[in-house]
Amino acid sequence: MLNLFSPEMLRNPYPMYEAVRSAQPVMYVEPLQLWSVFRYDDVKMVLSDHARFSSGPGGPPAAAGGPPNGDGFSLVTTDPPRHTDLRSLVNRAFTPKAVAALEPRIEQITHELLDQVSGTGQIDLVHDFTYPLPVIVIAELLGVPSNDRDRFKEWSDEVVASADAVIGGSHDKGKQANDEMNEYFRGIIAERRKAPREDLISSLIAVEEGAFRLSETDILSFCRLLLVAGNETTTNLIGNAVLSLLENPGELEKLRSNPDMLASTIEEVLRFRSPIQAMFRTAKEDVELRGQVIPKGSKVIAWIGSANRDEAKFADPARFDIARDPNPHIAFGHGIHFCLGAPLARLEAKVALTAILDRLPELRRENDEPLEPARGFIVHGVKSLPLRFNPTTG
Repeated sequence: MLNLFSPEMLRNPYPMYEAVRSAQPVMYVEPLQLWSVFRYDDVKMVLSDHARFSSGPGGPPAAAGGPPNGDGFSLVTTDPPRHTDLRSLVNRAFTPKAVAALEPRIEQITHELLDQVSGTGQIDLVHDFTYPLPVIVIAELLGVPSNDRDRFKEWSDEVVASADAVIGGSHDKGKQANDEMNEYFRGIIAERRKAPREDLISSLIAVEEGAFRLSETDILSFCRLLLVAGNETTTNLIGNAVLSLLENPGELEKLRSNPDMLASTIEEVLRFRSPIQAMFRTAKEDVELRGQVIPKGSKVIAWIGSANRDEAKFADPARFDIARDPNPHIAFGHGIHFCLGAPLARLEAKVALTAILDRLPELRRENDEPLEPARGFIVHGVKSLPLRFNPTTG
């Protein structure tokens, strides 16, 4: 059987994607009893056609912050019309104006983190920077103490890795992480009910839309989703950007010479090394796709990482090209489930990469040893990225 989830695949899935797109772009994996879809048009359709593919039960229970026992909502695992109502409520925290207002604080956190290493000449980019930055931002948005971020990291890792339950792995630790997050956030919610603050949890508690109100389990589910998805995606986006630029020195030099290309660089990283490699759906009816019939009730994995390298959609897709235009990648999903936090992730990446390029001169890998992939096949990044640079002051 083709092993979609081996360590080699996690490190570099792209040659396998290329082979499967050509040979069997819609594949049934018998031992796992699930379907995989690899081509751009098919992945886009599976992600967006909520009439035929449900985001509800069918994927691993705790994946991407979903509730372990169906308690409460998750924007990731809810279909219309409930999804429409829920999204309209929480979308207010992520309007362009609301996200733009965060930029000064994101810049402050960025420079505080780099201040701690700039004089040393070395950094583990993940441990020292790409994990703390987004989780501090998310913690402050929610109104929870950012000094609890080590606990958040443990919970996020377990929840993301629990997606491996779909291939026969255990998700006991993922359920435990969800339970611990629930207990943690229940305490915060209780405090905010007594003394509301200017934070997202207080806003969710206060929300009323006619007869529509969020329950505590709804709020808990949203907090879990935001904490996990909000930091995992951005952590890997920034790390993948630095890795891609270091591996393509010509593109790095092009960016240094043309800083206005940063936005297109970030879009190319999202395509080239998509932080989220796959999403789950469940077929709501029999669906014929490229001569195969996906039966009603089947679990389906839509491989975003493969779609974004599809040669039928992107010229020379294996080339990292920061000037790529057009670049219609679907790294943040497509349709009603397009990532709510995409503007925030892009902003954090812009601020972070600007500072890294400015403050860490002669940036380079510490060694050529293979990098350990992030846990779980849903996400794509590295656990650790040791780098050297010329020390600076200030």
